[in-house]
Amino acid sequence: MKKTRPAEEQSPKEELSRSARKDLTRAGLTQAALQLMGEGRSFTSLGIREIAREAGMVPNAFYRHFRNTDELGLALVEEVGITLRRLLREARQGGVAPGDIVRRSVQVYHQYVLQNRLLFLFISSERSGGSRILRLAIRNDVTHFTNEMAQDFRHLGLYKDLSTRSLQMICGLIVTTMLAVAPEILDLPPNQPLLEAEMTENFVQQLQVVLLGATLWKEKVRAID
Repeated sequence: MKKTRPAEEQSPKEELSRSARKDLTRAGLTQAALQLMGEGRSFTSLGIREIAREAGMVPNAFYRHFRNTDELGLALVEEVGITLRRLLREARQGGVAPGDIVRRSVQVYHQYVLQNRLLFLFISSERSGGSRILRLAIRNDVTHFTNEMAQDFRHLGLYKDLSTRSLQMICGLIVTTMLAVAPEILDLPPNQPLLEAEMTENFVQQLQVVLLGATLWKEKVRAID
């Protein structure tokens, strides 16, 4: 009879295999929830058994990864936040000239939204409705996003005369604009390059107006003083 080795004696390869299987199961559950939402369901209407069935698993498999559906939703919010912040930080710091940062960031954001349609349908839906836990999580992630952008602007030497509070306000307007445009990106008909280019240019101009306002805001503060 073959004996099972204690956990501490098992090889890294075996450990990696278990870890990979666990990640795949977790990803299968989150993807199942997103697929159900893609069919027109609201996230708050989804049940654990339904999500598990869509993923081809038993309900107990769900509880090995999440305590409830809100916890699964939090994992989705975290996935969007971490990945998008990394991509946009790279767009701002990847040797791009300051004048091209806006356009490069818009291109990166547009592509990410298109590649993660179901995730952004979820974010757009839960940002203004559904679970209070998820609304707060999205709001906290927006704050994190805003503060990180403000820090990057400082690092790049942009808007040096703005106070931290004012710079965070400007970055907050940028993030809010980005979130607002996501449904427009998702609703754009496929294979319409002219419409896509027009929408992208409009998005760029919106952000440029916000940043132009940042320079005027600096002058206004000085006039009040």
